[in-house]
Amino acid sequence: MERMQSTYENFVDYNLSESGVHPLRLRELVDDEEARAALLDEALRYTQTNGTEALRTLVGSLYQAAADNVQITNGGAEANYLAMWRLVEPGDEVVFMTPNYMQTWALAEAFGARAVSWPLQESTGAWHVDVDLLARLMSSKTKLIILCNPNNPTGARFDGDVLDRIGAVAGRHNTWILSDEIYRGAERDGRETPSMWGRSDRVVVTGGLSKAYGLPGLRIGWAVGPAEVIESLWSYHDYTTIAPGALNDALARRALAPERRARLLARTRTILNEGFPIVGAWLGRRGRLFSYAPPDAGAIVYVRYHHAINSTELVTRLRTEKSVLVVPGDHFGMDGYLRIGFGEEAGYLRAALARVGELLSDIIDAV
Repeated sequence: MERMQSTYENFVDYNLSESGVHPLRLRELVDDEEARAALLDEALRYTQTNGTEALRTLVGSLYQAAADNVQITNGGAEANYLAMWRLVEPGDEVVFMTPNYMQTWALAEAFGARAVSWPLQESTGAWHVDVDLLARLMSSKTKLIILCNPNNPTGARFDGDVLDRIGAVAGRHNTWILSDEIYRGAERDGRETPSMWGRSDRVVVTGGLSKAYGLPGLRIGWAVGPAEVIESLWSYHDYTTIAPGALNDALARRALAPERRARLLARTRTILNEGFPIVGAWLGRRGRLFSYAPPDAGAIVYVRYHHAINSTELVTRLRTEKSVLVVPGDHFGMDGYLRIGFGEEAGYLRAALARVGELLSDIIDAV
């Protein structure tokens, strides 16, 4: 998926493959003269390699954790990588919530583990966690359970009682949990998703500024975990990118200051609540062709289509014939689905969906 996006996203008229909202411009984040002067005076040095204490304190406050529980990384992807590198050994089993962002599945196998699929269940217009199934999938070799909450690609949110039950299953097996929470804060109803942090002694949470904050270009992510594990991750970080950029760290501190954080998340909710009705109405007009569960969070809707065409083939035709990019279900191991992003402005979104509709009409009429 990442390679497809990197290859084509700048060469199509309409990109609906993104899972975040339209990004902020620097002038919107640094919006007063004092802040601009401070940014221009920032030394382009090596910053503290695990992130400045001020930034780690701000991130920790999101989880009621201390600065020593936080490692700042270059994006959430690096946080996931460091955690997997630290926790997974050859011969381990990793139970992996599916569908999911597939980075950690590939990393589990690259580090010599066996990835075991733990599928979400879709019913009554929603995606659900089957904790009983999780318990049955556990074995003496299970080293790690991987969650994504809110979930990519479904947009489903899992509440505290479910997380507590997952923590209890992990506790019975002394198993670690890696909870990717990068969409936390991007809920359409404004009710922030509970964190896995604090529900088990063996939890690492990852997050970042890319999705809920509209700041993917800052490449600021983080891992939150037990202090001794985070100190170990700092050593692993020394072998990857060493440190976040000094300007990125400074801008992240500005973004996560409580009042500004609230404004950024409010902006994201506004974009989500303007975009989803447009996609929902478009899907509704094509009733029997599509079925889907409305997303709780994130600028993505995971749509099942009812037509005999492979999802990668469909996405390739959309790109080459209509210059629109979406994500095929194949990239999540689920043919017959599309992940459609709706984080752009209304006119852009309507124009892109019109082109998708044109291709679908051509395909259906050809049958």
